[in-house]
Amino acid sequence: LLGVPVTDFTKALLKPKIKTGREFTIRSQNESQVEYSCQSLAKALYERMFKWIVQRVNKALDRSIGSGTSFIGILDIAGFEIFKVNSFEQLCINYTNEKLQRLFNHTMFILEQEEYRTEGIEWTFIDFGLDLQPCIDLIEKPMGILSLLDEECWFPKATDKSYVEKLQREHAQNPKYSKPDFRSSSDFTLGHYAGNVHYNCDQWLMKNMDPLNDNVIQLLVASNDWFVATLWKDTAHVVGMGVQAQSEAKSTFGAQRSRKGMFRTVGQLYKEQLSNLMITLRQTHPHFVRCIIPNYEKKAGKIVAPLVLDQLRCNGVLEGIRICRLGFPNRILFQEFRQRYEILTP
Repeated sequence: LLGVPVTDFTKALLKPKIKTGREFTIRSQNESQVEYSCQSLAKALYERMFKWIVQRVNKALDRSIGSGTSFIGILDIAGFEIFKVNSFEQLCINYTNEKLQRLFNHTMFILEQEEYRTEGIEWTFIDFGLDLQPCIDLIEKPMGILSLLDEECWFPKATDKSYVEKLQREHAQNPKYSKPDFRSSSDFTLGHYAGNVHYNCDQWLMKNMDPLNDNVIQLLVASNDWFVATLWKDTAHVVGMGVQAQSEAKSTFGAQRSRKGMFRTVGQLYKEQLSNLMITLRQTHPHFVRCIIPNYEKKAGKIVAPLVLDQLRCNGVLEGIRICRLGFPNRILFQEFRQRYEILTP
């Protein structure tokens, strides 16, 4: 199906060639390593096929003339997640929600108060932001959680345990970071806007590198199937790839080439994509829709109060209601006000 020789494909998975310095050596993979390589390849294939389909659909639906930049978009992401066991995936999702909640606060509350000030309304400026920036900085800034994870991925002898120890050394004094007691199975706790989340760092280094097999990628680039070869036309940004597998072709998917000899981790790519998303969102006029699940049974007319309250708190709805009660919820344009109440003037 992939248009590659079966023998070469099997060999690339079981005994890939690894570049060490200027030479290549053959490294035998165990069962778990081969299984993980197959899973990473499957995820990468799905991602590239999905992007290809979206591009084709957008191109088919595009009836615009010229180079206008106006658009209507819908951003739908997973909500804030707090499970019994929270891993790297939950950190990425909650990191995204922190950034989006900060945008929500800025759009709905800070700009609202700026409008009061512009119109000369007496108002004492209040910081309604739920102060999200310290937690965001702890995750994304240099020497932050993602940065230290990338750093550990460079060391051959690094482990999840050494990563947790480094986090503790660097952030023990940070008010948003804490270490659970010895009875807990988690490794550290972050104080998110929606509450404290306990994270378990098991396999974080492996998940961050998400190693795609370079040898397999080279086979896919040279696939006899034009569609498969097109999907892998540019592999410069592929996570975990070495220089020998990078293509000089222009990216079909808009990805940029990484610096020579540098691999891109999952954390780096995620942070970069999220940053680009936030730049786009700040250039728009956003409207926010909060979806609330009334109960887990999907029954009509049934509301589980603790469940709903928790969602309202996580979504920032309660904070919005509090601010609206303190502010001026009713608005009317000057022209409309004049037409409606001009008759009352002496």
